[in-house]
Amino acid sequence: MRRLSLILLAGAAFASPALAQSNPNTQSLPVTGSVPQLCSLQPGKIAPGGLNNIAGLDGDTLRIIQFVDPSTLSVRAASATINFDAVCNFPHSVRIESQNNGMWPVDGRVSDRPQGFAYAVPYVADISWGPINTQFVTDAKVRAANQQVIAVNDPVAGEFSLRIRIEDGASNVETRAPLVAGAYADTVRIFLEPR
Repeated sequence: MRRLSLILLAGAAFASPALAQSNPNTQSLPVTGSVPQLCSLQPGKIAPGGLNNIAGLDGDTLRIIQFVDPSTLSVRAASATINFDAVCNFPHSVRIESQNNGMWPVDGRVSDRPQGFAYAVPYVADISWGPINTQFVTDAKVRAANQQVIAVNDPVAGEFSLRIRIEDGASNVETRAPLVAGAYADTVRIFLEPR
């Protein structure tokens, strides 16, 4: 008897799924979604230890502490590394643009060019984003917009790093030339955009 009851229990266990399959009541419900091509670049933050002769970010402005050496009036070295949280979910381009191709007097004067004096200051921007590591160079020879476009073949998420560097003695005429008095500025723009 004992053996028979085990066989009956085993048979009963196999009968239940057979009953469920003979009367299916199912429905398919497709689930779809779409992700648009998007890039996002958040406000910048100074990298730890990333400042040299720069006070920091004042909103979105970098302020140089001591622009020239007081004894020679030549430009002092300055640099800042700014990191931006960023994401671009498709192959894209990075476009970096300088409004003036260097730091020029804010009052717009270009006719005041005394012999032996510099009247504009070049700088370099180092860019690190995903697979790219490159430099953007302004030479301050001509006051005009300057831009560089870099193709990025894959989506990237993480930190976009921009390091602005002004070399010691930088000048648009000759190294260590004294700088004409005035306030100097440039605007740098960064774009993550379709290729």
